[in-house]
Amino acid sequence: MLASDIRRLCLIIGFAIIAGWAIGNILLSLLVAVLLYCAWLHQQVGQLLRWIRDRKHTPAPEPRGVFEDLCRELDYLRDRDKKRKKKLRAYLKQFQQATRALPDGTVVLDELGSVKWANKAATATLGIRWPDDNNQRITNLVRMPELVEFIDVATKKSSIDVASPVDPEIRLNIRLTPYGNNQRLFVARDITQLHRTDQIRSDFVANVSHELKTPITVLRGYLETMSSQQELCPPAWQPGLEQMGNHVKRMQAVVEDLLTLSKLEQNDHVADHAPVPVAEMITDIHRQAQNLEDHSDHIFVLEIDTNLEILGSSNELFSCFSNLVFNAVQYTAARGVIEIQWYRDEYGAHFSVKDNGKGIPVEKIPRLTERFYRVDRSRARALGGTGLGLAIVNHVLSRHQATLHVESEVGLGSTFRCDFRPESIVAAQVHDAEDQSA
Repeated sequence: MLASDIRRLCLIIGFAIIAGWAIGNILLSLLVAVLLYCAWLHQQVGQLLRWIRDRKHTPAPEPRGVFEDLCRELDYLRDRDKKRKKKLRAYLKQFQQATRALPDGTVVLDELGSVKWANKAATATLGIRWPDDNNQRITNLVRMPELVEFIDVATKKSSIDVASPVDPEIRLNIRLTPYGNNQRLFVARDITQLHRTDQIRSDFVANVSHELKTPITVLRGYLETMSSQQELCPPAWQPGLEQMGNHVKRMQAVVEDLLTLSKLEQNDHVADHAPVPVAEMITDIHRQAQNLEDHSDHIFVLEIDTNLEILGSSNELFSCFSNLVFNAVQYTAARGVIEIQWYRDEYGAHFSVKDNGKGIPVEKIPRLTERFYRVDRSRARALGGTGLGLAIVNHVLSRHQATLHVESEVGLGSTFRCDFRPESIVAAQVHDAEDQSA
């Protein structure tokens, strides 16, 4: 088509030259011809533009030359775009049908936390109605303090468990996943049945432990009495009594740890926060660790910030810190070095216990806080461990909004560090002022 346009232009110029020669002014004739040709091009472009803008109400142009090619190419692009849109609409419809059928409440949030889309399950679990709640902030629709903190505040938690704002009997696991251009996918999964099962298990363990506590205490009392009166017991009984005594002590420790765990599981947060004098607590734990039976020859290195205190439960933190220190003592060879640190930095307060014992294989570290999990079962039983110490540590830290960080290398030792948020630190000047006023 370009060749025909060139021929047309050449003919126009030829006629213009002939006409100019006839009238005696070739330049004027060429100028008029070019102006007419430009006017014709402008008319063709205008007609094509009107057709592109309003194809339904504008009759199809009858272009010539290159404009015919343009029209043909535009038709091809429009047909291709129409097919692509049809395919995308089909994909979008399938996606929407799939997401609407999801049993989990799913909400799409923008960078400000405003609702951009929600499925039907979100109505049943969260009370969010689409499209009625479009562009509404989810924190205004679901008024729960823990949820607001989870969404708006930078948190390391990947999920939280909360009661449904629609029905308090329903327990939800909330996950927030970033994707796309500063968008987030808010997913609420119904874990009511799982929560009930876990509650039944927890109640069962607590009840059984409570029922076992009294008979084990009575049995231990009688065994200790019989062992202390060796003149009244045949010599052949002594090894059996000693073995039974050791097992009863271990069972009593297991029952006490199970009761402690059951108590910790009753609530996710510490009810009454109070300033905890951690430095004094560590000193007491250090003294007890030095007096542990068969473990009095370790080398302790203490680095303690005596002015650093945190808000929390003194009894729970004592259980947490003592478990870590006593574990280090038990699993470190004689004359081993145990470093205990209590310090603060820009990330918060930290309690660290480092030893140069056998160490823990890296692949086993994620399972350390599981109940009754032991890296070395035979050695743990020989040392009298219950397998619940680190589970208690994990629960205590969770209740204090803190985390447990473990680093270990086989043959070089392990480091267990408790990380507390800066918000949990008691401001020194406030605490001192309270002491002076008292």
